[in-house]
Amino acid sequence: MTTTRGGHSSEDHVPDVSPFSSPGPFGAGSPPESPGGSGVAGAGSSVRAADGGRPGRRLSTMMVAGLAALGLGIAVGTLPVPYVIESPGPTYNTLGESQGHPVINVSGHETYPAAGSLDLTTVYVDGGPTGSVSILNAFSAWLDNSKAVYPVELIYPTGTTKEEAQEQSAVAMATSQENAVASALNELKIPFGQQLQAAGLSKDSASAGKIQQGDILKSINGKEITSLSVIQDELAAGKGAPAAVTVERAGQPVAVEVTPKDNGQGRFILGVMLKYLFTFPFQVQISLDKVGGPSAGLMFSLGIIDTVTPGDLTGGKHIAGTGTISPDGAVGPIGGIGQKMRGARSSGASLFLAPAANCDEVAGHIPDGLQVVRVENLAEARHAVELAGSGQDTSALPACTGK
Repeated sequence: MTTTRGGHSSEDHVPDVSPFSSPGPFGAGSPPESPGGSGVAGAGSSVRAADGGRPGRRLSTMMVAGLAALGLGIAVGTLPVPYVIESPGPTYNTLGESQGHPVINVSGHETYPAAGSLDLTTVYVDGGPTGSVSILNAFSAWLDNSKAVYPVELIYPTGTTKEEAQEQSAVAMATSQENAVASALNELKIPFGQQLQAAGLSKDSASAGKIQQGDILKSINGKEITSLSVIQDELAAGKGAPAAVTVERAGQPVAVEVTPKDNGQGRFILGVMLKYLFTFPFQVQISLDKVGGPSAGLMFSLGIIDTVTPGDLTGGKHIAGTGTISPDGAVGPIGGIGQKMRGARSSGASLFLAPAANCDEVAGHIPDGLQVVRVENLAEARHAVELAGSGQDTSALPACTGK
C-alpha cells in the first residue's frame, strides 16, 4: 500500500517482472531428445556419453534443479525488506479545485480570482508501517533516478504502526493549514488572536508538577506570551535562571516558577510541548483529500494571500513549491525534495520554491527547465512569486548552490 507524505496520495506499484515470461533453456525450439541416447551430434554427444548414455535422466535432473533455483530466486525476490521507496506524486494547484471543490475557500472576506498556478507538490511513499516493499521493488527503485530508497527508520520512528502513521500525517496536515492561515494574515498585517497551549510534557520535563496539559501560557517574567519566540528569547536571556510563568487553568490564572533545563545543545527549555490556538477574523477552509503531512504549508500560505488580495499574484505563471510554515512565516525543511521537483516539472511548473534548509539536496538534482528559488520565509517566497508574475527577470533570485 502506498501513502503520500508531505503534501502525498494514491498508489504507486513497481510492475512485477516474472522470470516465467521468457522461454527456459528447454522451451520451444529446443531439439527433442531421441530414445537410446542418440541426438544432435557435437558438444552434447560427449556429455551424454559421460552420463552412461542416459541423457534424459541428466536433463530431467538439470531441469528440476534449475526450476528449484528459479523458484528460490522468485521467493527471495518477493521477501519484504525494511526500506521505503519515495517517488514523484501528483501536484495540486492551491488556487484551483480538487474533486470539484476549491482547494482554498474563504468566507467572511472579499476574494479575488486568480489565473495562475501555485502548486503544492507531493511524494508517494511505499513501505514502512502502511505496507511493505520487496527486494525486487527496492532494487528496481534504486535503479530509477526518479525514485529514492531509504531505510524505514529514517522516515518512520521504530515501532510506528499504520494507524499511528496515518494519524500523525493527518494531524501534521491540519496543523500546517492553521499555520498557513496565521502566516498569511501576519504577512498581510491582518490582526488575529493567538495563544499557546500546553499539549503535553516531555520526558523529565522541567515543568513537571507545575504546568499541566491544557494550560494556556499567558506570560513569562511579566512579558505577555504572544508567540513561541517570546518564551525562547526570555529563557535564553535568563541563562537557566528560574522563570516566573503565569498560565490560565480552567479559566483562572495560576502562577508557577519553572527552572528551565539545558536541552544538551546550549538552549534552555521548559519541557512543554506547545500548540497554537488561533482566533481568525474570517474563515479559511482547505479541502484536499488523501494528502497528509506538513510540507504543503508554504504553498497554502501563498494561495491564501493570492485569494484575499486584489490582482493575480502569479501573473498567470505556473509556479510550484514545498516547505513547512510556522505562524510567523518561517519556512522549514521537508522530505522528498528531489521527487517533488520532478513532479513539479512534469506538471508544467517553471519556477520552484525550495526551503533553504533543503538546498544541499537540491543542488545538482534540478530537472531541466526548472528554476529553483531558495526561500527562508514567506516574505521571500511572496517576493519571488510577485517578481515572476510581473514578468521581471528572476535570475537574480537566491538559488541553491549546495555546500
